[in-house]
Amino acid sequence: MNSFIKNTIRYILLVFVQVFLLKNMVFYGLNTPYLYILFILLLPFETPNWLLFTLAFLIGLNVDVFSDTVGLHASACTITAFVRVLITSVTVQKDNYDSDPEPSLGIMGFRWFFFYALLLTLIHHFFLLNFEVFRFSEIPATLGRVFISSLFTLSLIFISELLFYSKKQR
Repeated sequence: MNSFIKNTIRYILLVFVQVFLLKNMVFYGLNTPYLYILFILLLPFETPNWLLFTLAFLIGLNVDVFSDTVGLHASACTITAFVRVLITSVTVQKDNYDSDPEPSLGIMGFRWFFFYALLLTLIHHFFLLNFEVFRFSEIPATLGRVFISSLFTLSLIFISELLFYSKKQR
């Protein structure tokens, strides 16, 4: 399938799932899964930075519109995209790939994808939840929420990776 069509379908599906299903899954006021960041995580390595930042901002803005949050998700997604650029520039040797690979579990392997997804999820949740609270007195409680939400989000990311992606040769 064409990369553009696949990413467009992924974008629409993840926004739809986030807005209509996961938005209402709050456990004890502490845990909200944010599966839509999987779109940012799975964009191909060769995506230009300007396009990556624009798409990250747009997916965050779409979630903001449906969640009645003013720019929280958009800013957290843009920061996540910036950190993604740093991580992939340090850890990925792009010369080893013939085509446009995406950083998925099947292509990159479990260990690399786990640390990649863990770091980007923690960054996203840290900024999102701290922007939401925006008080220094709430930092310990916010860090707890970041950890719990990140665990749940990572679980959903790995479940979706195992369900929808097959193992490919590296």
